[in-house]
Amino acid sequence: MKCLVTGGAGFIGSHTVDALLARGDTVRILDNLQKPVHQKGKPAYLPAAAEFVEGDVRDRATLRACLAGVDAVFHLAAYQDYLPDFHTFFDVNVTATALLYELIVADKLPIKKVVVASSQAVAGEGLYRAGDGRTFCPNTRAIEQLERGTWEIGDADGCAAVAVPTPETVANPWNAYGMSKLAEEMVAIRLGQRYGIPSVAMRYSIVQGPRQSFYNAYSGACRIFCLSLYFDKAPVVYEDGQQLRDYVNIHDVVAANLRVLDDPRAEYHVYNVGGGRGYTVSEFAEIVRRVFDKQITPSMPGKFRFGDTRHIVSDISALQALGWAPRHTPEESVREYLEYLRHQTDIEDILAYAQKMMQSLNVVRDARK
Repeated sequence: MKCLVTGGAGFIGSHTVDALLARGDTVRILDNLQKPVHQKGKPAYLPAAAEFVEGDVRDRATLRACLAGVDAVFHLAAYQDYLPDFHTFFDVNVTATALLYELIVADKLPIKKVVVASSQAVAGEGLYRAGDGRTFCPNTRAIEQLERGTWEIGDADGCAAVAVPTPETVANPWNAYGMSKLAEEMVAIRLGQRYGIPSVAMRYSIVQGPRQSFYNAYSGACRIFCLSLYFDKAPVVYEDGQQLRDYVNIHDVVAANLRVLDDPRAEYHVYNVGGGRGYTVSEFAEIVRRVFDKQITPSMPGKFRFGDTRHIVSDISALQALGWAPRHTPEESVREYLEYLRHQTDIEDILAYAQKMMQSLNVVRDARK
């Protein structure tokens, strides 16, 4: 097939491009190379075999031209960060997706499949079990609670609730990014159904591996912990380090992308793409320390990041029913990322850049115990 990959110069996009080319598909990339994600312009890892178009998915003429002759679309272009420019999340993540479907319908394009990138952020705080056995979706934790250093989510009786794997039926986003991704899912699945355009939305958990942007503050623990140890600094662990997170390897994500592209059973569904189990942040920090083989213990200063979820692990049983399963461990993700890091130049300023950005946005705050 001939595939268009929007955001194809990015982390998930570029690996998906490689996999499509490896199996004999023809690929066109559309990417605007926006900073700070692409701080140094067009990445050297982009293959010459893929056609590259520099442009914005919100530009009608550019997107229309890129759709010409295409059989399938991986719509992976997205805006994600901690910046409070809320309208940009919806402009890029929702309006551009609506434009994609508008052009497919207007030009009567014979698109066989559209795969849209969504996010675990749609689930918000996820699903919890109360002391009486009932499940519920909590609100985001109040700033007053976090400032007291009370980290856990409680049930209606004030007892600590237990996080359980969260299925795709849960949609309870609490930040602009998650809200925009939920809206994007609705655009893709419902317009797809209405106009007969086979569509799938993929809720990626925390994806890890090489090519993650060094400069995007949204990129999480793998980048920050690895960079800290690379420069012999103690990584900072927020809250008490017992937050559960769901890490998935980039190669498993690409395998999931190809699975739903090829499988008609996936049409008009939303799928969680996760690692299959939860790790505490402290457990992950220890994994990174072992891979780097350094005797540096994390710093735990009692700070928190405003807006972080306490625990979130995705239920991946729906995607597993299609024959997919995660096959790579967080250790493998960190090893690959370390190897990628060793081949970079001029990275000394990255850690300071990220920390300065988070502080300027008042994302990182102190708990007053």
